[in-house]
Amino acid sequence: MTSKTLAKNAAKLALSKKAFDVVILDLRTLTSMADFFVICSADSDTQVRAIADAVQDGMKKKGESMWHSEGKSDSQWMLLDFVNVVVHVFHKNTRAFYNLEKLWGDAPAEQVEDKPAASHVRAVRTAGKKSRGAGSRTAGQSAVKRSIR
Repeated sequence: MTSKTLAKNAAKLALSKKAFDVVILDLRTLTSMADFFVICSADSDTQVRAIADAVQDGMKKKGESMWHSEGKSDSQWMLLDFVNVVVHVFHKNTRAFYNLEKLWGDAPAEQVEDKPAASHVRAVRTAGKKSRGAGSRTAGQSAVKRSIR
């Protein structure tokens, strides 16, 4: 399985447990640490664990073994390392604090949504821009035309 496919599968598995704000960051041109980050949020510690377990179990069924994990004892931020893809499952408040999308603001970002058929993925740009409220955009926040293929 390619790293792109692995990232998209991880995102879908997270969505299956009601993860929200699921984003895939393409890090291939920025670092050799990983090809992709999958970042998602949950409303509770229990949901953080459920999402992480679903991703781990689903990947195992697809023949992809997890290399390393962190954060099980705290359940505010769980990291699942599949070598080329790193999945970050955050409690919503913890995600806002660490703001990985801003830290990796130069990476192309893809928002993954739980919608039927081919319209479930759209490319977005989250490069450290400040929001003016829900649904609003500043001049530099227009959607990126290119999606990760």
